[in-house]
Amino acid sequence: MTVLTWSQRVVSKILMRMSSRPIDRERATASLDGVNSNTRLTAVTGAVLVILLAALGVTILGIHRLLPAHFLIGFLAIPPLALKLGSTGYRFMRYYSGDPRYRAAGPPTPFLRLLAPLVVVSTIVVFATGLELWFFGLRFGSIWIAAHKLSFMAWLVIAGVHVLAHAGRTLELTGQELSSGSGRWMSRRSLVVGSLVAGLVLALASLTYASPFIFFGDG
Repeated sequence: MTVLTWSQRVVSKILMRMSSRPIDRERATASLDGVNSNTRLTAVTGAVLVILLAALGVTILGIHRLLPAHFLIGFLAIPPLALKLGSTGYRFMRYYSGDPRYRAAGPPTPFLRLLAPLVVVSTIVVFATGLELWFFGLRFGSIWIAAHKLSFMAWLVIAGVHVLAHAGRTLELTGQELSSGSGRWMSRRSLVVGSLVAGLVLALASLTYASPFIFFGDG
């Protein structure tokens, strides 16, 4: 009985090890895929935002005439912008909470790590002051126009450096995504397309509100 019991235990341990290895491998692969998926989602969303924000910048060249288009594109960009902030914020949280997969992937360079908070803050201020003007016009004074202009100039420099620093990597990852047909790409594409659809709905919904600043711009 003792020999039989011992043999059963040995066989049981061998089977447990054999069955656990694929599971461990699968979990490790899934974790690594999660990091890569987050990186690619951030890159593709960033590429979409570059196009939208470039179009937004074009409207500034004739802001009085193109002010309605300026607001529409701004609303269209809000959901993709939220997605981009969400994906980078998630990576930030996982990295600084000590997740081994995100720690292994490593952080950006020290310069880009210092630049990132400035990108986030300046972007939020630009959109927040723009929304204030859209909602209230000059009800609370022209200081909001000055705040929007100054924050935009600061954002233009900061975001420009950010985009140039990530341009090569963003183009590379976006190209890989466009040529990929994997299931994970489909889910990432759904998020990006969904954010654009949400932006379109938000932009169309904004047409139902007669912004006082639109009239100021036309005047």
